[in-house]
Amino acid sequence: MMKHRGFPSRLPGTDFQFTIRRANPKGATPLVRRERYADRRPADRAADAGFLAALVEHFGDAPFPRGNLDAGRLSWLFGREVLPYDDPFDPADYDAQLIVDLDAARMSFPEIFDTGRSA
Repeated sequence: MMKHRGFPSRLPGTDFQFTIRRANPKGATPLVRRERYADRRPADRAADAGFLAALVEHFGDAPFPRGNLDAGRLSWLFGREVLPYDDPFDPADYDAQLIVDLDAARMSFPEIFDTGRSA
């Protein structure tokens, strides 16, 4: 399992996990598309936005291996902002390649692309 060095391990100030420490000996948890309903808690939406912002900052529009990225957090974005890159794609493979769909990401989370933010 590839470890993404420099990728944040969690959303700062929370327990929302972004990476895992070690591979599961039974195999990777399969990625599935989770439905995001409008009544999700603000903290959950902030975790999605923070994780996607980290993906965009770390990988941009380049393909990347799933590696140690958390399957649960990826699944909230999978099939919309994060797409399979391999064909055929194995959702239970740590080496599976993914890619961020920047257009979909801008539509769903415009706040992470707002360049007019002040520091």
